Amino acid sequence: MTFIAPSILAADFANLQRDIEMINQSEADYIHVDIMDGVFVPNISFGIPVCQAAQRHAKKPLDVHLMIVEPDRYLEDFRKAGAEILTVHYEACPHLHRTIQRIKELGAKPGVAINPHTPVELLSEVLGDLSLVLIMSVNPGFGGQTFIENTYRKVARLSQMRADSMVDFQIEIDGGVQLHNASQLAKAGADVLVAGSFVFNSENPLKTIADLKRSTEIA
Repeated sequence: MTFIAPSILAADFANLQRDIEMINQSEADYIHVDIMDGVFVPNISFGIPVCQAAQRHAKKPLDVHLMIVEPDRYLEDFRKAGAEILTVHYEACPHLHRTIQRIKELGAKPGVAINPHTPVELLSEVLGDLSLVLIMSVNPGFGGQTFIENTYRKVARLSQMRADSMVDFQIEIDGGVQLHNASQLAKAGADVLVAGSFVFNSENPLKTIADLKRSTEIA
């Protein structure tokens, strides 16, 4: 069964504790925390204090996605703020291997994200060091965007690379995930689906999370 990671980017910031407690009660596996700096992406979300606040109430692991320039400067701070998975962008890390090793030293699980235009093959030299690869299925920066169809092919290629190199990491998809594409993503090889607007804008977020989970069951 595929893991589900609701993104609190789409939560009600005035009722963040309430929304995190909803995720705690749900069938979700992670709480996805999108950090945006207004430089690497054209939007500003929140930073270390909100991550700390989320951690105080979270009963699921914090899956922290750093959409920021110079992420190395903040790895320790986000780890102290409760990040159990720390994902940095390939495009923002000139010394990617060093960054991955630093995340490991801090005791977090290292992840690397790639933008829609970035080929999965560029990660071939670090796949054995990773716990997670995040494929962006929209251009990063804003929630509620339309899913990019080429994502299925990227997931399938990365899944094949994982099998060929006999290494173990999760493939995570972020952007435009809904019921109609969740099953196809799982069949292509995805292990974790991030869903923000689709969960929090629904009438019954608990049911929506459960429905996403069920939709990825493969006979």
